[in-house]
Amino acid sequence: MVKIAPSILSADFAALGDDIARVEAGGPDQLHVDVMDGRFVPNLTIGPVVVEAIRKRTRLPLDAHLMIVEPERYVVDFVRAGADIVTVHAEASPHLQRVLAQIREAGARAGVALNPSTPPDVLEYVLDDLDLILVMSVNPGFGGQKFIPTAYPKLRRLREMIGKRAIDLSVDGGVKLDNAKSLADHGATVLVAGSAIFGDPDPAAMVRKLRTTAGG
Repeated sequence: MVKIAPSILSADFAALGDDIARVEAGGPDQLHVDVMDGRFVPNLTIGPVVVEAIRKRTRLPLDAHLMIVEPERYVVDFVRAGADIVTVHAEASPHLQRVLAQIREAGARAGVALNPSTPPDVLEYVLDDLDLILVMSVNPGFGGQKFIPTAYPKLRRLREMIGKRAIDLSVDGGVKLDNAKSLADHGATVLVAGSAIFGDPDPAAMVRKLRTTAGG
């Protein structure tokens, strides 16, 4: 079954608890928390303190997507704050296997994100250290961007590489009703959606629509 992961980047941060409650009513599987440092991507968002506050408002699994340089410096902080999954960027982690081991040792599931121009083969030797692969279908840093269609062949290639391993294959960026089914058909098992969900008048209903459309 395809999992739906609302991205709080598109939520109203002045009423974040209320927005989370609104999407929870639709039965999402996890929440996607975008962490940006203004260096790896040209934007600043949140840190462990906000993740800790979110943890107090929901029982949903939290995926902390670290779009930051030197993620190994902050992994433990995010796990302690309540992140169930910590996803780092392959491009930001020259010692990728080491940081994935660090995430697991801290007690969380380990994920790797790939920018649109990053080939799947960079993960060939860390597949057994992974619990999640996140395909970026936009260049990271901002919400509401247009979907980049080269994500489709990348999903297919990664699905082949994963084989029978218990690794979630997630896609983030420009995910909407009109491409949800195609993404699932190409191998995605998690759909991350921000503006499509939080920008809808009824976010809970949109969560359900995305799941139904994707075939979940």
